[in-house]
Amino acid sequence: MNDAARPVRHVLILGGTTEARRLAGLLVPDPSLRVTSSLAGRVAAPRLPAGEVRVGGFGGPEGLARWLREHAVDALIDATHPFADTISRNAALAAATAHVPLLALRRPGWVPGPGDRWHQVTSLDEAAAALPALGSRIFLTTGRMGLAHFAHLTDLWFLVRSVDAPEPPYPPRMTTLLDRGPFTVEGERALLRDHHIDVIVTKDSGAAATAAKLTAAREAGVPVVVVQRPPLPEGVPVAAGPEGAVVWLREILNGAGSD
Repeated sequence: MNDAARPVRHVLILGGTTEARRLAGLLVPDPSLRVTSSLAGRVAAPRLPAGEVRVGGFGGPEGLARWLREHAVDALIDATHPFADTISRNAALAAATAHVPLLALRRPGWVPGPGDRWHQVTSLDEAAAALPALGSRIFLTTGRMGLAHFAHLTDLWFLVRSVDAPEPPYPPRMTTLLDRGPFTVEGERALLRDHHIDVIVTKDSGAAATAAKLTAAREAGVPVVVVQRPPLPEGVPVAAGPEGAVVWLREILNGAGSD
């Protein structure tokens, strides 16, 4: 089949991450592809990717499977945040139900280096339990959705950085800093110094945009509580970057289009 006769293939990208936007930017110029990006709608003013965009949930794995069928999706790429485990599970179930190839696009996680004082935990509850023994002035960078896990820590002071303003429940002694990365090491040094931060709490989201705080913490000798990522659904292939996702997609679509 020549390129002129090749049918347009529909690719659905889940996620509003930097990697998802970069992937959409790589795919949209290809006239043989129709690219739709789906955003959860949790950020008030998201950065929109190239191509078609839909906002909002699908109604669980059944709703997503129905959407895949109704919109004739040929490939599904889960490029959501590494901690969006519910969406990733739903994507795996929906892809299996609708018989659509699925790839997880996940940026590499952070790795501790010499001088880092990391305390690795498996949940936000475990992070909260570790804090009283580590310090009293906490820089909390785990996002506004998980603040309820720290609301009972009435003796600690929190600096919470978030894209949008948080809603209760949250810690009673809290200052909110509305900001969006990427952040610089110089800026993070000043933040730790000006707010007398003695502990940082973060999720292992990976990527360079928010890694500057780890460098600043290392330099200042500040301990960092790092929440480890939830595992991906079993059997889902993984690409570490948008370029790898493009290679996977070409292989999938070329194989599906050959007789």
